[in-house]
Amino acid sequence: MEPILTRCGYRCDLCLAYRPNIDANPENRQKLSDGWFAYFGFRIPPEEIYCDGCMTLEPQKLIDTACPVRPCVVARGLAHCAECEVIQCEKLAERLVTREAVEQRIGRTAPEADYQDFIRPYENKPRLDALRASRSKENKA
Repeated sequence: MEPILTRCGYRCDLCLAYRPNIDANPENRQKLSDGWFAYFGFRIPPEEIYCDGCMTLEPQKLIDTACPVRPCVVARGLAHCAECEVIQCEKLAERLVTREAVEQRIGRTAPEADYQDFIRPYENKPRLDALRASRSKENKA
């Protein structure tokens, strides 16, 4: 699957909740419910875990229906936050994820398999920083 970057820099294609990933591996719902609880402190019942992705113009199902980032980015006509002139707004700050911050919050190092399944798909700060840096270089050229 090609990389699919969300409005805030998450990666749908890596997310176990993304509809094509759920369709291929429905047993991952319980795993994801447990992983999100362990690493982010929230639990969604397994039967409710699937997401069309926020890049879909009219998604039928989003995991985070209260996300403040998506409506903002859509209203500004941007693909994602890295295109915004505001480097880091309050809306994005609520959604920033780094492995280091997650591990600091839980007080331990995440095993590599857990990182791949539960942190990497949402580790948006490094992605957005890289996109901004490449955009800045393009604008200087």
